[in-house]
Amino acid sequence: MAKKAKTSIQNSEHVPLPPPEAEVLTTACGYCIVACSYKVYRWPVGREGGAAKDQNAFGVDFPTGGAPWIAPSQHNIGMHDGRPHHMIVIADPDATVVNRNGNHSVRGGTLAQKIYNPDTPTRDRLKYPMIRIAGVLTPVSWELVTDVMAEVSKHVLKSHGEHAWGMKTYSYEYFENTYAISKLVNRAIGTPVYAPHDKPQNAEDAAGLDDAGINSFAASYDDWGKCEVAFLSGVDPYETKTVLFTEWMMYGDVPDKKMIFVTPHKTMGVAYGVDRGGLWLPVTPGTDTALHLAMSKIIIDNKWQDQEFIDKWVNNKWEIESGYGRGTRNTRWQWRTTWGRWQSDWNDFQKFIANEKAANLDEAAAITGIDKDLIQAAAEMIAKPKADGSRPKSSFMLEKGNYWSNNYMNTASLATLGLICGAGNRPGQVISRGGGHQRGGMGAGGGKGFLSPEKHPGRRKKALNVDRWVMDGNVRFFWTIGLTWFAAMLSSQELSTRVGDLTIRNKHQPRSVDRDHLIKTFIDRADSGGMVLVDSDIYPVDPLNTQYADIVLPAAGWGEVDFSRCNAERRLRLYAKFNDPPGEAKPDWWAIGKFAQKMGFKGFDWKESNDIFEEAARFSRGGVLNYYALAVHAKREGKRAHEKLRELGTTGIQTPIRVIDGKLVGTPKLHDPNNKWGELEDVTTDQKWLYAFGTHTGKANMLKAPWNNDSWSDFYEAIKPRKDKGEIWITNGRVNETWQSGFDDLRKPYLAKRWPWPFIVIHPDDAKPEGIESGDLVEGFNDTVYVQTGAPVGVKDKDLSFTELMKNGHIKTVTGQFVAVAIVSDEIKPGVAKAAFNYPGSMANSVCHAVPDPVSGNYRYKLGRGVLRKVGESAYKKNFLEMSLKPRPILT
Repeated sequence: MAKKAKTSIQNSEHVPLPPPEAEVLTTACGYCIVACSYKVYRWPVGREGGAAKDQNAFGVDFPTGGAPWIAPSQHNIGMHDGRPHHMIVIADPDATVVNRNGNHSVRGGTLAQKIYNPDTPTRDRLKYPMIRIAGVLTPVSWELVTDVMAEVSKHVLKSHGEHAWGMKTYSYEYFENTYAISKLVNRAIGTPVYAPHDKPQNAEDAAGLDDAGINSFAASYDDWGKCEVAFLSGVDPYETKTVLFTEWMMYGDVPDKKMIFVTPHKTMGVAYGVDRGGLWLPVTPGTDTALHLAMSKIIIDNKWQDQEFIDKWVNNKWEIESGYGRGTRNTRWQWRTTWGRWQSDWNDFQKFIANEKAANLDEAAAITGIDKDLIQAAAEMIAKPKADGSRPKSSFMLEKGNYWSNNYMNTASLATLGLICGAGNRPGQVISRGGGHQRGGMGAGGGKGFLSPEKHPGRRKKALNVDRWVMDGNVRFFWTIGLTWFAAMLSSQELSTRVGDLTIRNKHQPRSVDRDHLIKTFIDRADSGGMVLVDSDIYPVDPLNTQYADIVLPAAGWGEVDFSRCNAERRLRLYAKFNDPPGEAKPDWWAIGKFAQKMGFKGFDWKESNDIFEEAARFSRGGVLNYYALAVHAKREGKRAHEKLRELGTTGIQTPIRVIDGKLVGTPKLHDPNNKWGELEDVTTDQKWLYAFGTHTGKANMLKAPWNNDSWSDFYEAIKPRKDKGEIWITNGRVNETWQSGFDDLRKPYLAKRWPWPFIVIHPDDAKPEGIESGDLVEGFNDTVYVQTGAPVGVKDKDLSFTELMKNGHIKTVTGQFVAVAIVSDEIKPGVAKAAFNYPGSMANSVCHAVPDPVSGNYRYKLGRGVLRKVGESAYKKNFLEMSLKPRPILT
């Protein structure tokens, strides 16, 4: 029988076995895009399972190799129904999808440590609503805080208009929350002042893929297992989506596949790929387009293109123009694909590439800094037919290193390179993002983006740059949810300083928790040109809510509410509630609902997260995350939609969900000509992108990306490192052991010791002149950081070029700096340093220019520059207990 144990809420190195009566719940990892399958074992403190098979929930005799091994990092004690419970969180050993047989990353393997436990570093969770009184965050009630927010918001909207009220929030943190945000912003408030966490405006991530007709998440994980060659642009999947790499790319149907990595940093996955016959192309930041052009030219010159695929699946000139008509072309993608600079077809593209200077091999090698023999070898590897005449099955993955450096051109040129090789809609031949966050965004329809004062050339619609709008003093009430904001955006210190001016340095500061006093003080601030700042999060975030936010709301997150979302292959699952949130923390949808009702808005009176999941289902129709059929079938069966999803366990179902022979059917891959919608008269609607590409014809658009153009060239010349000043490129990125800003990881003892400080990887050639050694504290400093100002309107084609913006007074210069611990290693390309992205207390993006890509509107986060200065020795230089300074490309 199960034995009794001493009641305690303390963690220890002792890991108890779950007793037979332990509850088992299903969830998925809360971190990277892969979203591995997990099981949670929960039972009250005071009992433990035994070694005999009838004494534990696994039903095996211990010690044994036939049951999951439970590490101390996979056990915690949390609260359930007000009582302490043991909670074990392990990768599902029975999983048949995603992380088959229980594979997991170091991030997922420590999920249990994020459970709130006052005896662990999670004790600093936000537990109560707070208002800053005389500079000090003071606990208050939900009633008071939402009263104040609503009254101030009503005044702002009435006196200053919808352009003075804005939000910046995560785009991924579950359908239930993001739908509530969208409903508030788009349908209730009706403001254009909204942007997701990772962009200054509400626009596409990989616009070139979208314009080509390729969905960024069209692929299934199985496609990465089936490809023979993987072209990996700006990404090492091992570091940032580990199980996709270790489960599918290292193995899968073709375990001996060749991998080509395009990145300036030779990380662990790169070393693995090169060791097995792949290639490392150490590209100079921002120059991927020239590489793609040169590879395309090599392929075309040698007639290695997949002509049969191109003839069948790529639009010709007539097909492109037949669907456009002669209207105003008043959307972003219509403007980009209509007027000739980017729009192309196969015949036109061949002429373009033959005359494009940057496509010449020698020129491309000079631009990219990649040896021309490597470029030639890469082109051969992805496209040269084999001895038997068959073509290599090549797939193309892109991520932040690609689209966060030269956003539109890099994504458009990569899409075309993939199409030339016959990739896009066949098994093992796909073009897709690897992914960052999970896919938890769900819109509520509507939207007032057309109210944006910014315009593309020809005065065409352009989303508002929210960061710039705030900095220019146009926002009076701003609500951020689940982000770091300053560290994640560009010219971080300038943005942070300006927000401080608008909030804590404004003269109108509350001195009491009296309701009327608070409302009057915040209204006076708004009327004086200041801004009232509200932040919702699970932890203190420095400096956003520790120093600047006037109101801080405590959120409930993973494991504390029933939530739902998808991963990179659009696999929808329920993330089950298994422990209580701390104090009065509430899910963000609840806080939005409470606020909206006090504003007088209807339809926000949700009682539980399932209410929102069911309401949002009909808004998912028409999109690739369509789960409407599941909600309809649940209703027919007399079930809640969440319960129907719960029944699918860790397998879930891939969206869009179809109905075939009366049964729910998932969709492994988009654009697949073998896909059928099934019973359209039931609950699904026909969309071409299911079985063809996402264009008006169902064929892909081939795009050209000339290297020299007024959307890029002048900006690139202006921001290149100045050798006479000793500058180098300072880019940024992530490593395997840390997720995002490390918000959880810094509260996990092992991971906190691994990266207690942010790093900067420097090549020995760049470290030597400054006497920098591994373990030294190093400052990155840029004395000329460009920041775009105002809301420029494009009339002529060149109006949004860097040169014209500078001439018209829309560019100012500031300085930026950060400090990090040096890792000196030849794993990084000479002339390039790589800093930790979005690390608290070290805003590496401060040295990056806040001037967005004028075509897509996205920031170019990877293109920082500066000088490196040795500050002194860090505490970790001679400390072997924390922060290993060893190089990353380690092979076993």
